[in-house]
Amino acid sequence: MSTQNEELQDRAIVKIAAHLPDLIVYGDFSPELPSVDYFDGVLMFVDISGFTAMTEKFSTAMYMDRGAEQLVEILNYYISAIVEKVLVFGGDILKFAGDALLALWKVERKQLQNIITVVIKCSLEIHGLFEAKEVEEGLDIRVKIGLAAGHITMLVFGDETRNYFLVIGQAVDDVRLAQNMAQMNDVILSPNCWQLCDRSMIEIERIPDQRAVKVNFLKPPPTFNFNEFFLKCMNFMKYYPSGDDKNLLRLACMLDSNHGLELSLQKYVMEIILKQIDDKQLQGYLSELRPVTIVFVNLTFNDQDKAEVIGSAIQDACVHISSVLKVFRGQINKVFMFDKGCSFLCVFGFPGEKAPDEITHALESAVDIFDFCSQVHKIHTVSIGIASGVVFCGIVGHTVRHEYTVIGRKVNIAARMMMYYPGIVTCDSVTYNGSNLPAYFFKELPKKAMKGVADCGPIYQCLGLNEKVMFGMAYLICNRNETYPLLGRTKEINYFKDIMKTCLATKCSQVLMYEGLLGYGKSQLLTEIQHMAEEISHRSIAIALTKISFHQHFYTIQILMANVLGLDACKHYKERQTNLQIKLKTLLDEKFHCILNDIFHVQFPMSREISKMSSVRKQRQLETLFVKILEKTMKEEMIIFIIDEAQFVDVTSWVFIEKLIQTLPIFIVMALTPFMELPCAAAIRMMRNRNTTYIKLGVVPSEEIRNKVCFDLSVNSIPTELDSYLVEGSCGIPFYCEEMLKNLDHHKLLLFQPVESEEKTAMTWSNMFKWVLKQTDNLIMVSLYSKKGSEEACNLTKGVRLKNLSPPSSLKEICLVQLDSMSLSHQMLVRCAAIIGLTFTTELLFEILPCWNMKMMLKALATLVESNVFHCFRNAKELQLALKQNESSCEVHYRSSCLKSNEGLGHRGQDKLREMEGKVIECRIIRFCRPMMQKTAYELWLKDQKRAMHLKCARFLEDSAHQCYHCRDKDFIPYHHFTVDIRLNTLDMETVKKMAQSRGFKTKEEVIFSKFVNPSKSTLLPGRLSPEEVRDKILVFFDAIISKMKTTQEDILPVEPCQCADILQMVILPLAQHFLALGENNKALYYFLEIAAAYLIMSDNYKAYIYLNEGEQLLKTLKTEKSWNQTFELATFYSLKGQVCFNMGQMVLAKTMLKRALKLLNQIFPYNLLSLFLQIHVEKNRHLQLLSHSVHKNLPPSEKSLAQLHLQTTCFSLLWQIYSLNYFSHPKYYSQLAALKQVNVALETQDNFQIIKAYLDYSLYHHLAGYQGVWFKYEMMAMERIMRLPQKGEGIEIIAYVADKLGYMKFLMGHLDLAIELGVRAHEMWLLLQNPNKYHMVLCRLSKYLFLRNRHKQLTKVLKWLWDLSIEEEHIFSKAFFYFVCFDIMLYSGYTYRSFNECLEFVCYNEDNRILKFQSGLLLGLYSCIAIWYARLQEWDNFYDFSNKARKLVTRRTPTMLYYEGILRYLEGQVLHLQKQIEEQEEKAQENGAELLRNLGSLVEQNTTGPVFYPRLYHLMAYVYMLLGDGQNCDTFLNKALYISEMQGNMVEKSWLGMNKDWWYSSSETSEEDQWMNIVLTLPTWNDILSGNVTIQDVQRNKFLMKVNILDNPF
Repeated sequence: MSTQNEELQDRAIVKIAAHLPDLIVYGDFSPELPSVDYFDGVLMFVDISGFTAMTEKFSTAMYMDRGAEQLVEILNYYISAIVEKVLVFGGDILKFAGDALLALWKVERKQLQNIITVVIKCSLEIHGLFEAKEVEEGLDIRVKIGLAAGHITMLVFGDETRNYFLVIGQAVDDVRLAQNMAQMNDVILSPNCWQLCDRSMIEIERIPDQRAVKVNFLKPPPTFNFNEFFLKCMNFMKYYPSGDDKNLLRLACMLDSNHGLELSLQKYVMEIILKQIDDKQLQGYLSELRPVTIVFVNLTFNDQDKAEVIGSAIQDACVHISSVLKVFRGQINKVFMFDKGCSFLCVFGFPGEKAPDEITHALESAVDIFDFCSQVHKIHTVSIGIASGVVFCGIVGHTVRHEYTVIGRKVNIAARMMMYYPGIVTCDSVTYNGSNLPAYFFKELPKKAMKGVADCGPIYQCLGLNEKVMFGMAYLICNRNETYPLLGRTKEINYFKDIMKTCLATKCSQVLMYEGLLGYGKSQLLTEIQHMAEEISHRSIAIALTKISFHQHFYTIQILMANVLGLDACKHYKERQTNLQIKLKTLLDEKFHCILNDIFHVQFPMSREISKMSSVRKQRQLETLFVKILEKTMKEEMIIFIIDEAQFVDVTSWVFIEKLIQTLPIFIVMALTPFMELPCAAAIRMMRNRNTTYIKLGVVPSEEIRNKVCFDLSVNSIPTELDSYLVEGSCGIPFYCEEMLKNLDHHKLLLFQPVESEEKTAMTWSNMFKWVLKQTDNLIMVSLYSKKGSEEACNLTKGVRLKNLSPPSSLKEICLVQLDSMSLSHQMLVRCAAIIGLTFTTELLFEILPCWNMKMMLKALATLVESNVFHCFRNAKELQLALKQNESSCEVHYRSSCLKSNEGLGHRGQDKLREMEGKVIECRIIRFCRPMMQKTAYELWLKDQKRAMHLKCARFLEDSAHQCYHCRDKDFIPYHHFTVDIRLNTLDMETVKKMAQSRGFKTKEEVIFSKFVNPSKSTLLPGRLSPEEVRDKILVFFDAIISKMKTTQEDILPVEPCQCADILQMVILPLAQHFLALGENNKALYYFLEIAAAYLIMSDNYKAYIYLNEGEQLLKTLKTEKSWNQTFELATFYSLKGQVCFNMGQMVLAKTMLKRALKLLNQIFPYNLLSLFLQIHVEKNRHLQLLSHSVHKNLPPSEKSLAQLHLQTTCFSLLWQIYSLNYFSHPKYYSQLAALKQVNVALETQDNFQIIKAYLDYSLYHHLAGYQGVWFKYEMMAMERIMRLPQKGEGIEIIAYVADKLGYMKFLMGHLDLAIELGVRAHEMWLLLQNPNKYHMVLCRLSKYLFLRNRHKQLTKVLKWLWDLSIEEEHIFSKAFFYFVCFDIMLYSGYTYRSFNECLEFVCYNEDNRILKFQSGLLLGLYSCIAIWYARLQEWDNFYDFSNKARKLVTRRTPTMLYYEGILRYLEGQVLHLQKQIEEQEEKAQENGAELLRNLGSLVEQNTTGPVFYPRLYHLMAYVYMLLGDGQNCDTFLNKALYISEMQGNMVEKSWLGMNKDWWYSSSETSEEDQWMNIVLTLPTWNDILSGNVTIQDVQRNKFLMKVNILDNPF
């Protein structure tokens, strides 16, 4: 039975009837409109307080997870309870009026007494619903009820498409007055109702000075049975459910299909509701908080009591209102009769009806309605109130009786303005400001205290929208600020300058048109152009048009000529007449002056000649006169016409302007938004004219957006998170940026604090990335509020979630306009895509689209890509490339082709769409063009719908949320998924086992049988071999592996390159956000940790930092339970934090984080010497045991244990390097312990890669510490292991890793030839393995090995590979390293591979790149190289700039090759600066020299400083001693450097040392500055060397010789 009822209720007619009262559903009305019906009944008016305040609270909510769905739940919870009570008691809900409702009990007059008792009982029970109830939002909901009874008249009116009904009469007026008298929880009876009721049943309370009474309670006699009484009363209610239907609330729920009735009822329901019913969408689909414009129209009548009389007036008004609204996509939502008038609630901007210029359309409609209704017979007064803003639009009520309505403060404001300012059209300040109409269309009104409305701001009267010539009021709207530069429009300004020069030189007309969308800064650009023109003494006449201007004949020329003639400054028509008489003295006979009367609002006497002229002839005379005036004026001065909003130029003005540019050498500059329709023929011809330059404005570059933010906020710097939010959200559109900033300020999310020095502030995790983005250097001195004199930095308040911020209402409105212009199917696609996120794949979109096929989806996507809703990309690399590239700020068209004829347009459009479909088919990644569109569409979903969609997305994505197939589908954090139960999809054990195997994990049995037993005695590399034989055997092994990789048919190489970056972007990042939206915080935390680990692998420390902070927020929300899973996640969190700190060079922080992680993993690091030495002893014994035990004796550890062990090895690996940075004795022991623990834990894992990595790290530790026997032993143990690995899959990758790592170790120790041999082989292996992350690092290192050996041909080949990789993969690190080597070649090799200017430009452009900025060492090296270059040229100001930048990075120490390369270059710059200080006899020169020697010496003493760096360190020390006059020490260190260079084969240092030694001890008096300047001017390029123009021997002599004998006696 219930299924049958559900089927009945699913009928369209039942759904339509739910929006209408029984009075209409079962009514029988005359087809002629208006029609009138009379009956008796009882009316109940229920007013619910609290909803408006609640709506306002939700509409101003900060985050996207607060909005319509919660509001709908709360509204309908209370309203449906009232509706249900009314229906249970036999009432009929006539109307929902916002947060009020009107109910009717229609009966014969003789039944009124009993029915009034029933209605009073119903009213009291409604009050009982709300006693002591408070909604979850803390807002008190209470009701006021008024009752009336008597004669009622119903009026039906409308047009052929829509019908409306009203109930009118004394009873209707009475019920409203009764409700107005009611206080909270009161029931008031109107006087007539009190007269008609059974007074013996009611206890009342008199109201002073009123005939109405207040009901206290019912007082039935003791024997009274209300149930029997009620059933008896209901027998007189014709449509009250009874019999078999007695369990129904409403008979209309069971209506049978009736096509005629359905068509009749449809006329009473809004079109958007009918669409929703036809599409079988949920009721909540149309419920949202939405920016709209409310227009309240109130009509009062001369004789209101006679329905027949006012019916025709209401009918006429309604037909006209409907016709006006239809043009501008507005709708009548409600019509009701209260307070002696008929009110129409009209709304612009309902779902699907949003249109551009909505507010202007509303004002135009209001003025039109006002003018018409004021002339309708019997209408006494027309009053209109208009308000704009966010209101709740949605279906309110019960499932069986509801209506689509609007609720909100703006609805109340419009209603109050209508009532308190009768007889005029009024609007609020939002409407006034948003109309973009001239101020003289409005008049500010005196404020009045309006009931129920707090401060609503200024109120304006709309005076009408007929354009008036108001001279002096058509200037450019935008004001120029002297201290605020025009940002990002340099090209556009340069075009203006060039075209102006052309115009002056050729004496030909020129037209410059700037086209740009709303918010692109066109007005600001024209203001700057006007200022520039005036600066060079050209006269500029600048005007701004409005939409109204387009409909005014000759208006644009009228305003321009008034300015040319100086009439704009005249205050009176007589003053204008005098001016005209003077200006036209020789141009026009006085009898023709009256031709100017209309156009310039003057009153010259009308002559006979003019009175006889036709309008066409008058127009020609005017145009001829204007040409003469301009011709005369231009002989005296250059005139530039500047027209803003030129799309509103009227047709007659276009025609005249076209003639003008053919006649006079005039310069016209215009700014316009794209035409909605094809413009007039004259405009098109002008745009295609050979003297017209048509520029399409593009977006502003991201760095200029950042500068704009700094200027707007008057700050020196902003946090990176804010920069990313504004740059991404604004899409380079200045207006978007401004609105987003206003929104942040409105919600008080910005903090302003004095700028603190980075060096002086203690580094913590929270402020590690604080000093990130600042104004461009050349703009720092300019400030919007420069008079303040203090520099401030902007920060965000704590805990802000910028990603989840709701978009500003102004930007939301723009997106809704675009969204509502789409078809319903396209809207659904966009809304589904918004759930997935800003970027999504076509596969996932297809998965969540309801009932779509692939062809349908691709066609819709093609249309939306063509409409600039989406961008499409073939892969993630293409997406990243597009995001990094700055869009062109402008497109220039000469003889513009932007306008095409309509002929063949349809065919071309179809062809273009088919072409786009083909492109979309090739692409798998789609991205919203505007993030605001994604946020807006996302907010349209209801809470439950969002949850279901997020769940669908998460289920689809989670199976792919791991590393790529190339990387064997592993977790980014080893064995991570074994530690936490995070899967949504439930799997049986067999499937889990298969999945584990597919990810490269083995069962315990498989691990046992695949294990290699450590041989007790080496068989592959026997101990009797000499070092040379070992070397040869190792190289031969690697050669054999490479040969096998190249030639074998076995499946040992990956089919495709690593796809982990794509998976991170398209799978794991969205998955984390879906779990976050679902409230699954533990799962979201898991994926945020995975994301951070992935970004660390990709060398992006900043992104890792951001997602670790996201994880930290989640950690705080999780219960503090001491489960192993949560402990592991916390340990992982601290471990990842430690890795970020390590990479950033923040070693103190890194050490703290890593030790904290180890403590959680039960690995407590010692805090005193006693426990330190004890632990070392214990670990040594444990190490011997682990080495001696056969792996067959121990089962492999469980996956959970492996996860823990892998995490420990990572922590220990970093800790021993951190402790090695300190050259004191105690840290050396800590370093030894950490290195030993790393090996022991690795052995416990029984994982070949971990063991080999630990052996090599342990070998490197002893290498740097100088323990010859130990490092060699572990190196051999590592080699023994890799030689026994299976030579495919992971085994090949481990072998490649070892080749690379060994090469790096040999380089650090100064074995350059062996390092090159190993590096070449590692390069070949990683190239074949197609892993860009590893391949780029090998190339970087190999280039350094070759550079020091002076192997130029091989070096340039490697550099070419590095360059190609950086371009192909968009790999900024590779490109930066490429330029680093180029600097080295210039400084030390005597030729150029890339010019200094190119290298410098790269550094300056990319110094804020997050990869480089937070990668310790590389940027330090680049800055220092530039500083050295300038120091050698004695350009000390430039030296200081880059040396100071480098100095800030010096403290970020990491034990890496890059850091030591960077610090050596920095110290070399300081040595050259010391030379300058000594030469200028500065006081602290000797002290600085001693400090330099200490710094150089400390580097030599550090365990982590490889011997390969010693020659340069000793070289610099020798020079410092030379400068300080200590010849003996100079000789000592010089000879040391020469000896080590010779031993290592470091040819670069050896040749430079030799030349410097000869120079220092020679008697030559040649100035080395002159010598180096000559070298710089004639530095050959690599191409010169290749062509044979320059020999390598010649190049070797191009060295900078350090200056000596500065003073005879320096100290």
